[in-house]
Amino acid sequence: MSDVALVINGRSVTAETGMTILEAARSAGVDIPTLCHHEKITPFGACRLCTVEITKEGQRGRSRLVASCVYPAEEGLEVQTESDTVVKGRKLILEMLLARSPGVRELREYGRRYGADPGKFSLEPSFCILCGLCVNYCAEVKGKHAMGFMGRGVERQVMFLPEVASEECAKCGDCFTLCPTGIWPSNYGLARVPHWG
Repeated sequence: MSDVALVINGRSVTAETGMTILEAARSAGVDIPTLCHHEKITPFGACRLCTVEITKEGQRGRSRLVASCVYPAEEGLEVQTESDTVVKGRKLILEMLLARSPGVRELREYGRRYGADPGKFSLEPSFCILCGLCVNYCAEVKGKHAMGFMGRGVERQVMFLPEVASEECAKCGDCFTLCPTGIWPSNYGLARVPHWG
């Protein structure tokens, strides 16, 4: 397998073909924050906290923002993981997430790191950041499809499918350990599933 050469924060990095920018950065010891990434699950790009600024060769210095967990490491790519634009975007994302899930340790730590104001937005806390880890883990790793997304926009939430969850979730529960907020997914639907202990 051939390698690709790219530049991350001014430093030359060699990545294996097929790696994402996030994987290439981590292999080079560069920290890019993320909440929805898990090595066992296909990258989903839900939380957008891993957004970086890229410039491609031949584009006359024009840059754009991409989610590093889904964007491939490419030959000659220049990546900035902490540019002013990136930091400003991360701060805004964290302010919205802190409104949805106040008091979550990892969010508070990231919030301090990026100067986020936890009181900037007033939202009804759901304690679910819609990262998709539970949904995708259940589907991809367990093959059970006991939960899924329902609704759009601000109405979007994770729902358990009682006919599947009543049989599968009581003997599993793996998805709860993946939750970056440390709290059951949005609607606490398992509380209404028969046979749940």
